[in-house]
Amino acid sequence: MILITDELRARLLSNGAADTATDHVPVVKLFNPVGVATWLLTELDADGDTLFGLCDLGFGFPELGSVSLAELQAVKGPIGIGIERDLAFAARFPLSIYAEAARRAGRITEAERLLRQAAAVLST
Repeated sequence: MILITDELRARLLSNGAADTATDHVPVVKLFNPVGVATWLLTELDADGDTLFGLCDLGFGFPELGSVSLAELQAVKGPIGIGIERDLAFAARFPLSIYAEAARRAGRITEAERLLRQAAAVLST
């Protein structure tokens, strides 16, 4: 599977090139189909490899940070399955909301109730 299509790459690069710090809406969700790791990504650096977003390796402490696209593409699980792109993912909130909800849940979540609670906390 192509992790980052040309369209997604253009959106990620555009976000990464923004002059000011912006709370972007995640562009793509990647995940390990035979594990628990998940990434919600908002930006791609001009180097074409360094992605930024919310990273959850399954240890209970998701965090904002960078990850290498080349390294994600190189991952092969125990039966040879690599990282996948969630084709159904459609972000509804900025990354800060997903990060707050993940902090509270201990994992990246798309649960509407948790995302709305995180949005309420951040709006006060």
